[in-house]
Amino acid sequence: MFAVTVSFTVADEFVNDFAALIEHNAAASVRDEVACQHFDVCTDPSNTSLFFLYEVYDDAAGFDVHLASAHFKAFSQASAHMVVAKNITTFQKVTAAHA
Repeated sequence: MFAVTVSFTVADEFVNDFAALIEHNAAASVRDEVACQHFDVCTDPSNTSLFFLYEVYDDAAGFDVHLASAHFKAFSQASAHMVVAKNITTFQKVTAAHA
């Protein structure tokens, strides 16, 4: 399991446009990428310009496929001018605990 978190701060005037773009990217990722297990798009209710993504892939290679996909490249190009700040963190599974 390979998890990716991304936080975006988006310029206020582009919040709605960015939301539409990232929602399309997330849906295409889950639908079209075999290794994409999960892709959540979240916003902070008190700061709608802050977006948080939580993505889960089978492995790092699956995330590389995501980065090379046409839908990701289209999203990245279309949203670049909207983003004020971006932070990406990746995590690899160490262990799992179940109740």
